[in-house]
Amino acid sequence: MYADVDAVIADVARAIETELPVRTAEMTDWFVEVIPEFRHDEAVRRLMVASTSSNLGAIVGMLAHAIPIEQITVPPAAAEYARRFAQHNLSREALLRAYRLGEHRFLEWSIAALDGLDGVATHLALAAMSELSRRLNSYIDQVIEGLIGIYETERRRWDSRTGAARAAQIRLVLESDSLPEESARQLLGVPVAGWHRAAIAWLSADVPRLPGALRAAARLLQEVSGRAMPLTMLADERTLWVWVTHPVPCELDVALLRKGLASAPDGLRIALGAQGPGLAGFRISLREAIRARAVAETAEDPDLTVVAFDDVAVAALLTDRSDDLQGWIGRVLGALAADDPGARQLRDTVRVFLDCDGSYTQAAARLHLHKNTVHYRVRKAEELRGRPLAGDRLDVEVALRAAALLWRRLPGAEVRGASRPARRRESAR
Repeated sequence: MYADVDAVIADVARAIETELPVRTAEMTDWFVEVIPEFRHDEAVRRLMVASTSSNLGAIVGMLAHAIPIEQITVPPAAAEYARRFAQHNLSREALLRAYRLGEHRFLEWSIAALDGLDGVATHLALAAMSELSRRLNSYIDQVIEGLIGIYETERRRWDSRTGAARAAQIRLVLESDSLPEESARQLLGVPVAGWHRAAIAWLSADVPRLPGALRAAARLLQEVSGRAMPLTMLADERTLWVWVTHPVPCELDVALLRKGLASAPDGLRIALGAQGPGLAGFRISLREAIRARAVAETAEDPDLTVVAFDDVAVAALLTDRSDDLQGWIGRVLGALAADDPGARQLRDTVRVFLDCDGSYTQAAARLHLHKNTVHYRVRKAEELRGRPLAGDRLDVEVALRAAALLWRRLPGAEVRGASRPARRRESAR
């Protein structure tokens, strides 16, 4: 008969130890099956097996000999595997998930081993499993804490060593118009003849720089595009350039990307270029992503977390000439371009009204307003502008969209060139 919990735990650990080689193979095969990041080449696979084996051996030793948790350190093979994980740009979350899955599987083995012991009273068996679970969880927490530091340190070291060389190669491809496609392919390491979509992921200036946030954006783009890890380049400490390459044209699910970004770190945003073929598409798509980012950073709406160039192309193409654009908006919109809440409300209403092809009923439904309110606001907008909307409707629509998307890019608090000063707004009926 067993007299105490430690004795029961020690015999459970020894029972598992007798089958440790088989158990290690079982666990590593399971990791490969359920965690895509664990599907390595042979050399890294052997390191993964060594990491799993060393952790299982350490856990069994801790339980069999009641080793205090304070004496537990990250096994060398597990530390080296974490470094290799970082070097291959694989997610830290996948690595940590394996430890939690392994903890669950080890508990299953422990229950089966306990069931095979004779002379264990029910109350002692329950107490032993509770204590074994606590010690196992403490081991996993201790090792994970150490692995996080190892992974992040290696990731920073690897990025600093390889990032400069990669950036120089990519910039050479972007800036050398006479570069042959074969040379570009060798420099980039991706098929230049494919279809390329560039993206820019960045952290807003008003949020702290979070380690791993930009890599999270790259992984998100990978998941949404369904391709291997995309080509990336760290433009600065807050900005990552990303290219996703497909052999044939392939649409990107922007709605799914936006949904995924909702759970990403605060302040992380993404601008997308359009998809283009060949080396020209590789270059043009980045220029479009840069313009889309400019729109996202200067729009009236601060919640544009994902901006696709094709959705804001008209405004994006105007980002380089802010002074000229400002004067033109003022000439087209008149006092409707004033920088105050009343004018902004009228501009929003007119923009929806024109999008609805001049239908007061449809505009009212989209804005959740009464039809008469829309009619009143449109008439008020025409009064401020000084002439009807219909006369030069295309100019009005472009000016409204440019004002909404590039407002903070325009110099000064109010657009110059307004035909007359904004009058006091009457409350909408």
